[in-house]
Amino acid sequence: MPYVKRDKDGHISGLLSHSENNTLEELPADHPDVIAYLRNANIDDYTSHLLHQSDDEFIRVLEDLIDVLLEKNIILLTDLPLAAQQKLMKRKQIRQQHDHSILSDDNDDIF
Repeated sequence: MPYVKRDKDGHISGLLSHSENNTLEELPADHPDVIAYLRNANIDDYTSHLLHQSDDEFIRVLEDLIDVLLEKNIILLTDLPLAAQQKLMKRKQIRQQHDHSILSDDNDDIF
């Protein structure tokens, strides 16, 4: 589902694949406002949006694939170029910190 930006009149002025600081409204792709925006929007902008969203999702697929290959000892981390190793480790660290912050939340409603 896309996140929408609205102008001062309440009309959609942009679609995003993620919310900026959880401040954007999320709507289903078939919502009448989204459809109206897409009909009036430049089709190249929408295609670009879809490609960026797909890239984000596909990057995660590739990360998971690399993890499986590493776990099964099909490849070694050192088989990858140094820049790729660094990027993978950075993303893993960010995800672990994010996962840890969710688990350490003091919200009593979870349990």
